[in-house]
Amino acid sequence: MMNTRSLLLALTFASTARVSAQSARALPRSTPEQQGIPSSSILAFVQAADTSVDTMNSFMLVRHGHVVAEGWWKPYDANTPHSLFSLSKSFTSTAVGLAIAEGKLSLDDQVLKFFPEDAPAAPSENLRAMRVRDLLRMSAGHQTEGEWWQGAAMQVPSGERLTKMFLAHPVPFKPGSHFLYNSPATYMLSAIVQKATGMTVLDYLRPRLFDPLGFENPTWVSSLDGVTFGAVGLSVRTEEIARLGQLYLQKGVWNGRQLIPAAWVAEATKVQTSNGSSPNSDWDQGYGYQFWQSRHGYRGDGAFGQYMIVLPEYDAVVAITSGVGNMQSVMELVWNKLLPAMSSGTLPEDLAAQRALRTKLAGLTVRVPSGRAKVSLASRVSRRWYEFPENDRGIRAIALDFTSASPAVLVRTAAGESRTAIGMGSWVKSRTGFANGMDRLLSVPSNPEGVG
Repeated sequence: MMNTRSLLLALTFASTARVSAQSARALPRSTPEQQGIPSSSILAFVQAADTSVDTMNSFMLVRHGHVVAEGWWKPYDANTPHSLFSLSKSFTSTAVGLAIAEGKLSLDDQVLKFFPEDAPAAPSENLRAMRVRDLLRMSAGHQTEGEWWQGAAMQVPSGERLTKMFLAHPVPFKPGSHFLYNSPATYMLSAIVQKATGMTVLDYLRPRLFDPLGFENPTWVSSLDGVTFGAVGLSVRTEEIARLGQLYLQKGVWNGRQLIPAAWVAEATKVQTSNGSSPNSDWDQGYGYQFWQSRHGYRGDGAFGQYMIVLPEYDAVVAITSGVGNMQSVMELVWNKLLPAMSSGTLPEDLAAQRALRTKLAGLTVRVPSGRAKVSLASRVSRRWYEFPENDRGIRAIALDFTSASPAVLVRTAAGESRTAIGMGSWVKSRTGFANGMDRLLSVPSNPEGVG
């Protein structure tokens, strides 16, 4: 029998092995000049992003396979996963490509083939014609996403399957003929992968993508039906976003191993659907298989400014997480500040500019709202309960606690009272709090960490 000392040593070695494996998959670091970018140009980008973009969370620049700059706006940090919103779609696309490569499904499979139990009694001709490739390229034939999807599927009737609701939605256009950015279509892709492989997209990607790239415990919300949401809900770290971008830049090869077929990378990241004609909009350059074409390269992106920008012409990847309102403005900074500075060869080291860049990156902080606290008002409303009439969230009353050592939002529901920490002039992290009913609708990972 193993004694206590031996057990502790075994656990220590196992833990060290896991850390070493993750470190081995980390992208190598380099000075910007060694990869052909002046540190002063990256500093100009960071300064512009810090002052002109409302809420930056993180930034990582990879050139020639090396991280040349990385920074997090406190309280965000390198180890905290970030919700990707619709950048999740590019991961779902990858799962579809892998399932096709394994012979589990094909681009030309009819969608109805996978869900005979959910099909309408008399499917329309357009619905019968809808194929996997139409879901991938956002040309399923719908005029709208459907009211039931709005608000992260908050309108789903109890006991109703999302796949059945999707198939019941009108399809007025011939599939392949009309572009509509359509998150339910991506959910269906996730459901198709699950039907074809017997695994959720999250579980399917673990040994095929997440583990080889060294992702540390990615989480992904799922529907009550147990289907990974696909379109949204994946949470990973900034460098993990950059690793997927680098994998696509390398045509699916990682450490000498072909993780994704090169043919899939080429098909997924080229124009599959025309979606506009403006030369100045990065949303009008065409759409691939869950990847946007950009004025420079291609990208996956998500609401509020989550970006994985892949730039084959420059052999570069930019990963950004943020909470912005104007997503185009962030890309304009990349195009105007970073791309012109990239040269093909190495540059002389600029030690002064490198020190300035390191100092700037180390001191980044999300700005807190300006203004002065009104002590008299805070004391009057603190812990005063505001009651609600009966509602579908089960909320009975809400109060603000401003006077305790740890300010919080207090919520009373039928299940009890919750306390969500809030910052007063500073940011705080919390692993507990009120989820506004999302925990009932979705299978949310346990103890998600939030910033308040």
